[in-house]
Amino acid sequence: MRQFIVEKENVKNGLIELIGKDFRYLRQVLRVKKGDMLNVRLDDGSLQGTTVSFIDDTAKKITLQICESKENTITRGVQADQVGGFFSDRAFVLFQFIPKPQKFELIVRQATECGISHIVPVIGEFSDKNCLHMFEGAKKERFDRIIREARQQSGSPVATKITRPMKLEEAVDWWREFSRAGAVAERPDLAGGDVAAWFAVALWERTEGEVPLNQLVSEHKNASKICIAVGNEGGISPSEILLLKEKGFFSTIHFDVNILRCETAALYGIAAVQSAISQAIM
Repeated sequence: MRQFIVEKENVKNGLIELIGKDFRYLRQVLRVKKGDMLNVRLDDGSLQGTTVSFIDDTAKKITLQICESKENTITRGVQADQVGGFFSDRAFVLFQFIPKPQKFELIVRQATECGISHIVPVIGEFSDKNCLHMFEGAKKERFDRIIREARQQSGSPVATKITRPMKLEEAVDWWREFSRAGAVAERPDLAGGDVAAWFAVALWERTEGEVPLNQLVSEHKNASKICIAVGNEGGISPSEILLLKEKGFFSTIHFDVNILRCETAALYGIAAVQSAISQAIM
C-alpha cells in the first residue's frame, strides 16, 4: 500500500481516530503496531506522515498522530508525493461508454490507478438497456470502495470521481463546460492559432479521419485538461463519433494493434496518452 485515505474531517488536534473497516484493514491486513509510520492522503489532496500512537483491540480503535516525516513508513515503493507533479498540472477525464458491470468495475479501478480525475459513464448506442442499475443504491457505494482501495494501493494523489451517467450529448456539454473552466486559451481553430489549454480524443477502430497521437500531443503538450473517450462492447458508432467531433471537438485516434476488449482499451488508451504527454514535455 502506498498511502491510506482519510477524510480531513477525521483529523482533530493532529490526531486521527480510525474504527470499523479502517481499523480492521490496518490491524488485520497491514498488521500495524504501535510506533509504525504510514502515509495518509487527506481528501483535499495533501499527504501527511503519521505514527501509530495508540491501538485498542478491545474497542477496535487505532489512533494516528500526524508528524513531519513521510519517510521510513510501512508503505512500499515510490511514495505518492513523488508522483504528484504530473497530475497536479493536468486533469485527465475518461468518457467510458457503459459496458457490463464487471468490466466497468475493472475500468474504474484501473483508471483510478492511472490518476483519472473524472470518469463519465456514457449511455451509448451499444450500452445495455439495464446499464443504469449499477449506479443505484449500494451498488454505487461499491464504486466508492473500489476507488479508495485503488488509490491506497497505487498512491494516486488524484481524488477520482464518477459522475452520474449521461447520454452522449449531455456528456459532451459537461466536457465543454469542464474543459473551459479556468482555461487561458481555446482551440487553435477557434482562437486565432493560440495553443489550446485542453484537448479530447476518442479511441476508434476505424482509421478514416484519424489524427496521429504524437502530432496531437505535440500541438497540445501544455494542455491542462485532457479527455479520452472509449467505447464499450461494440465500440463507438459512426454517428456518436460525428457528435463527438462536431460538438465536443474530439479527434479520433487509432492504435494499429490487436483488437482490444473495452476494459483493455481504456487502460491502453489512458497509458498511451499519458506517456505521449510525458515524452512531449521532457
